[in-house]
Amino acid sequence: MTSKKSSLKASFRRMKDIAPNEILQMHSLFQVFYEHADMKTFVRDLSKKTGAILVHDKKSGQLKGFSTVAEIPLWDGEQEAVGVFSGDTIMHPDHWGDRALKDGFATYMIKTLLKNPLTPVYWLLISKGYKTYLLLANNFVDYYPRHDQPNEAKHRRLIEAYCNKLFPGKYDAEREVLDFGDGSQCLKDDVAPITAEMARENPAIGYFEQRNPEWWRGVELPCIAEVNMALAFRYFEKERNKMLGRVEPKPKAPATVAPNESGYWTRTPAEAAPGTPNVRRAGNE
Repeated sequence: MTSKKSSLKASFRRMKDIAPNEILQMHSLFQVFYEHADMKTFVRDLSKKTGAILVHDKKSGQLKGFSTVAEIPLWDGEQEAVGVFSGDTIMHPDHWGDRALKDGFATYMIKTLLKNPLTPVYWLLISKGYKTYLLLANNFVDYYPRHDQPNEAKHRRLIEAYCNKLFPGKYDAEREVLDFGDGSQCLKDDVAPITAEMARENPAIGYFEQRNPEWWRGVELPCIAEVNMALAFRYFEKERNKMLGRVEPKPKAPATVAPNESGYWTRTPAEAAPGTPNVRRAGNE
């Protein structure tokens, strides 16, 4: 069976090219998912971005999703680097699973790589929900934080650098999280909870819960992933195979997870007693 062709199209726009009525539509969509999502804060945060990938319905032209983007210079300890920060990312529930926004972001990253052929390019993101973290764990080879490489010094330095640049005074270096305090934007209760079963069966979800136990009140886990052409083209190859109805090899069943002595989550044999974090109040990306 072939995948259904998308009825949406995605395009990147710089902030100066985004019309006021589109900003209103973006905020309206944002409010569906987030608490404390006043227009003033939304516009203030938007003004700090380079632009946004906007997703429109091909026929009606109505906005169905978006992802804000900010490009920032970085130093990885050896050479200059480019960081592409993903901010607010929203899709209308009717189009969850549609690939248009993912395609739009992958295209943006390829263009960034082509403009910087000799410079490392990193994807920067902050996650208050496990679904955002799964984008990292399921699609990248070189990323942080991850359960099997807990002490990647270079990545930790880059994370601290971009957090202090984009969110001065909000980064907690000891916990390695961004804490904006009580009353900050957080996901609504009914978006998607983390259950004990999910945390037990998926190492990435369990690890996310362990690293960011206060995600439910809007605490963000900052992450980083290195991007290259091979990775970008692999994405489009996978999407092409889906369109053609080709079945990719099934991944091995996930191992259970348990905290080791250092406090990091590591893979354990499936028959081992899993370490299952407590279930917290609902709300997730």
